[in-house]
Amino acid sequence: MLASRIRTSQASSRLGTESAFDVLARARELEALGHEVVHMEIGEPDFNTPEHIKTAGETAIAEDYSHYSPSAGIPELRDAIAEYASRFRGIEPYDRSNIVVGPGAKPIIWNLLSALLDPGDEMLYADPAYPAYESCASYLGAKPVPVTLLESKNFRLDLDELAAKVTPHTKVLVINSPHNPTGGVLTRDDLTVIADLADRHDLIVISDEIYSRNIYDAEFLSISTLPGMRERTIIIDGFSKAYAMTGWRLGYAIMDPALARTVTLFNNNTFSCTATFVQRAGLAALRGADEPVEAMVEEFRKRRDAIVAGLNAISGLSCTKPEGAFYAFANVSAITQNDRALASFFLEEAHVGSLGGSCFGAAGRGYVRFSYATSLGHIDLALRRIASALPRFRSAA
Repeated sequence: MLASRIRTSQASSRLGTESAFDVLARARELEALGHEVVHMEIGEPDFNTPEHIKTAGETAIAEDYSHYSPSAGIPELRDAIAEYASRFRGIEPYDRSNIVVGPGAKPIIWNLLSALLDPGDEMLYADPAYPAYESCASYLGAKPVPVTLLESKNFRLDLDELAAKVTPHTKVLVINSPHNPTGGVLTRDDLTVIADLADRHDLIVISDEIYSRNIYDAEFLSISTLPGMRERTIIIDGFSKAYAMTGWRLGYAIMDPALARTVTLFNNNTFSCTATFVQRAGLAALRGADEPVEAMVEEFRKRRDAIVAGLNAISGLSCTKPEGAFYAFANVSAITQNDRALASFFLEEAHVGSLGGSCFGAAGRGYVRFSYATSLGHIDLALRRIASALPRFRSAA
């Protein structure tokens, strides 16, 4: 066979991947072979989209909301997002000029960083972290600079390391609270220190708040509410996690109107617009009953408590209690530093999907992430399978 004559770009070699989808694909293969897999690899609520949201989407299709729409999103959804964001965060009102909508938060992240970063710029971000930020910054020729999350602080940032890594080239600081993959939540004191650094060094703060409704032990606090931070903070949010709308693909960002116009230009040049009937469903999510969201959060709290207690009962595993999101980030370093091999073993031998912590960055080495966005019965089954299988991993190591 002749070698391919197609040469890909050098920039494409700097792209990373989101390993959860690779593991999900393998889990589906195992299911096709007749195995029952407990899915704890993917960050997806196992609840169905609330009925009033589905009905709104169906009605929108029936009413022919199936044509092109503005690249920034339909005006009525942008207005609803602005009202919700201001009320939920307790901040002075936004308006539609601050809002850019996209088919999920990930394309918005990509277009936002494309609008902000030049080659040679530096972007500070937590390690471990959601992979899209590092991948995009690397592709753009910027320098991603990781800052360690400390298990001793329940996976909050090492603020001394953060301050030490700011340089004259630092332009963007990304924070994510509640955090993926650890479930850590930044405190008011943490955010105050970060805000002071941003002010002193004129940094743009991207605050990824996609898990803002998935919080258990405290009220959610956005850095945008601190003095002087509304103007220099860009908020990332969306509908996937709060409303169980992962497959609908609907996200948004809140930012300065001038930057919003530039990000909208990137939208126009990439995906053109977001499906109009999906946006109508998002409108119903924001304006409809909030009880389904609250019920999901309470169920996640029960699941969190169950999985943390279960993991800590297994010899060689330890797990701090996450304060937000729906992930348990278990320390497996007493068993192995090869977290990916252990996660693969859990899938192949115990039929439990999970992700090695190093999939999220070097500081994740020695950890395994379990999504507890699955039923209490499945969590119990997964824990029993892991406990039963671990001796075989140890003997083979």
